[in-house]
Amino acid sequence: MATDYVLFIHGVNTRNPNYADEIFKRLDRSVGDRQRNLKKIALFWGDVNKAAENNLMGQLRRSSCWDDMWFREFREEQIIQFAGDAALYISRHVGAKVVSRLKEQAIANQLHKATSADRLHLVTHSWGTVILFDILFASRWDNPEAPGHKDVMAIRDGIFGVEGKNGDRTQGIPIASIHTLGSPVAIFNLTNVKPGKDTTDSPSSHDITPNLQTLLECLQLVRKGKKLPWRNYLHPGDPIAYPLKELMTDLVDGDTKYLDIRDILTQNTGWLESLTAQTLLPLLSGGDAHGSYWRNDKVVQEIINAVKQESPTSDAVFRPMQV
Repeated sequence: MATDYVLFIHGVNTRNPNYADEIFKRLDRSVGDRQRNLKKIALFWGDVNKAAENNLMGQLRRSSCWDDMWFREFREEQIIQFAGDAALYISRHVGAKVVSRLKEQAIANQLHKATSADRLHLVTHSWGTVILFDILFASRWDNPEAPGHKDVMAIRDGIFGVEGKNGDRTQGIPIASIHTLGSPVAIFNLTNVKPGKDTTDSPSSHDITPNLQTLLECLQLVRKGKKLPWRNYLHPGDPIAYPLKELMTDLVDGDTKYLDIRDILTQNTGWLESLTAQTLLPLLSGGDAHGSYWRNDKVVQEIINAVKQESPTSDAVFRPMQV
């Protein structure tokens, strides 16, 4: 029986390794097509640098000024954890630790079993989107001497259309849909320095666009010309979520032939919410909005639609991962 793998990766402020259990149970109950098997891959990296985070909070709380700061809870549970996780991942040392953890969870136990009839659906939350896209597409991991290089190449070898250690893009499982929840990818794109005619700047090693575009070109082969579904979910009160359709179209799909990408609001704004929308109140409750996607009916239904969608592949250009 063919398998649809649903790969989840969480964002910041997630310390529960079972974060995807509820949404996966709903998906599994609702798919209904027993001709395909649904299998969960829930990547968890939230405790990789817990000791450093605790040390930082201890230092802040010992300050004589800390108790007088406004919005302490928001600072501790939102700002510090988001910025801290982001900065620490970008560092070579912690980034390599995260990559090693994800490689073991995704490849060693799961994706190496995929066959040519299987498909992969990506469900990425918050900073987890940036982490996964960075691992798959950023050139900063290409140097064989870089910490984490071997683990990144092993992950890339598991995904069709992504170049791994052997430079072979025709092995691995093909991606059938992408679902980004509360994604800050639009902000992260500001790190992509584009060299101009009058500058000596080099392209950023964090730039994901060249390899992402190559992936989309490869996927058109196995999808027989069908566009790849990409759903980007935004809660109006989530300060981390930004639209992606126009950005990604400009970056990798100028001719609109690769992506069926849509920005989807997960909640309609009523008149009372509109009155307070531009005040600090929604920002201070932004953590609730940012975590709401895992329980949202629209998110569940769109993933179900993608799993049920016919996505014929051509075995002539696809080979299972070699291990």
